[in-house]
Amino acid sequence: MSFFVYPQENDWGEITYQFTTAGYIGLVLIMLAVLLLGAAVFGGKKKEKMPAKQLAFSAVAIALAMVTSMIKIFHMPMGGSVTLFSMLFIVLIGYWYGLSGGLTAAIAYGILQMLLDPYILSVPQMLVDYIFAFGALGLAGLFSNSGKYGLIKGYIVAVLGRYFFAVLSGVIFFGSYAEGTGFSGPLTYSLAYNGAYLAAEAAITIVVLLLPPVKKALTSVEQMA
Repeated sequence: MSFFVYPQENDWGEITYQFTTAGYIGLVLIMLAVLLLGAAVFGGKKKEKMPAKQLAFSAVAIALAMVTSMIKIFHMPMGGSVTLFSMLFIVLIGYWYGLSGGLTAAIAYGILQMLLDPYILSVPQMLVDYIFAFGALGLAGLFSNSGKYGLIKGYIVAVLGRYFFAVLSGVIFFGSYAEGTGFSGPLTYSLAYNGAYLAAEAAITIVVLLLPPVKKALTSVEQMA
């Protein structure tokens, strides 16, 4: 285990784990393998589409999501932030290519988030916070054929999926942070804390998605995808 990660004490006295060079290389290889496997197995939701195109659009979406995730409109004190529409780019892949393609891109995105900004207390916490929480953004693929407002419905479900796992992580792994906050327990604290930044970003994104120029631009990109 020490070949890939090493323990380190943070400012709060917690033992977290940081990746070694081998660990970073391993995560990059895993992310690439997830994308390649997903493209090879699932392909596009339209059979005539080449998987290579899906892979290319997924890679671009993940890159844009990473860049915009670093542009923080507001940052929460204990982690989590309102970003410049970073979740939307992953949601778009699910909406365009269906559930399988969406989950593939979302899981790869979660691995990349873990690569660039790791906060790891244990393997279960790592899975919930990075693989499951970000992977849930792929649930937008459930609405890939739902017609009008399908993207907005898919986006809402995707954010709710991420919210579920963020709350779960807050209760199980970070429940001690609720002490002294005025909340009745870890659940209410986690619901309020994670809801604050996720709801804010979701509300801003939905308003932007409803703008006619944005809808027109996304329709054009979807035709290319």
